Amino acid sequence: MFKKLSALLAAFLLSASSVQSAEFINILTGGTSGVYYPLGSALTKIYGDNIKDSKVQVQVTKASVENLVLLQEGKGEIAFVLGDAAKDAWDGKEDAGFKTKLDKLRIIGAIYPNYIQIVASKSSNIKTLADLKGKGLSVGAAKSGTELNSRAIFAAAGLVYKDLGKLEYLPFAESIELIKNRQLDATLQSAGLGVASLKDLANSLDVTVVSVPEAIVKKMGAPFISGKIPANTYKGQTEDVSTAAVVNYLVTRKDVSDATAYQMTKLFYENLPALVAAHSAAKDINIKDAANNPPLPLHPGAIKYYKEKGLIK
Repeated sequence: MFKKLSALLAAFLLSASSVQSAEFINILTGGTSGVYYPLGSALTKIYGDNIKDSKVQVQVTKASVENLVLLQEGKGEIAFVLGDAAKDAWDGKEDAGFKTKLDKLRIIGAIYPNYIQIVASKSSNIKTLADLKGKGLSVGAAKSGTELNSRAIFAAAGLVYKDLGKLEYLPFAESIELIKNRQLDATLQSAGLGVASLKDLANSLDVTVVSVPEAIVKKMGAPFISGKIPANTYKGQTEDVSTAAVVNYLVTRKDVSDATAYQMTKLFYENLPALVAAHSAAKDINIKDAANNPPLPLHPGAIKYYKEKGLIK
């Protein structure tokens, strides 16, 4: 009897030990109608299938700013974030939502660019940025990466939120529902091309994709660059539309082990077809750009992978 109890106790302790040693990876994304979430969901399977003894989950969040704060607090292992938000977090820019410098953040790598997409119902007669005056606009969740992009565009265009007839701080899907219900005129969404929310809107009613001219983008300055929303990205959009773009990054924290950060980096860039299958925005991910000009330090695990690939010395 004693031997049986000893054997059971040993088995229990072994089981408990294996549970404690499991690698837990929480992937911080954004709303379900954006691009971060489907890519994060695909990454869950990639990491779960290939990182030994890992327990991987994807978390819906308010995107960039919340993701960076959660990383700093140790409540996530990897996150999708906008480059300008990452820089603001590293600098501790209070009006961007960061009370102190988030010094635990480390970069895994650059991924695809976000395009700032301003889409209005055709019936609103909004055709230019100036036409937003007196109209109803959703600028994204308060202090989200999208909303920070909204501020940058408004400042460069000589506009302020008070110029709007109605201002809403809403996630992508909720913004679209208000436009469909004629309670809002337009939405500004910072996302990869072909984002589900804007496709839904364009399939539901006639829309206008509003240009952000190159002169405005130049006033916005780094890290913003000029980009184009190609014709037919959304139903009824028959021509290319100029806009501003900003690079997205995968970010981790410094106390994630070098081995895990290495695996997360390697598996991400070596499984791009699975990510493209999850969302077409991943087509713009290029490993050659992954380590270029990061807004904050690279994680040593990521550096190891990039050295192996000959991307950095």
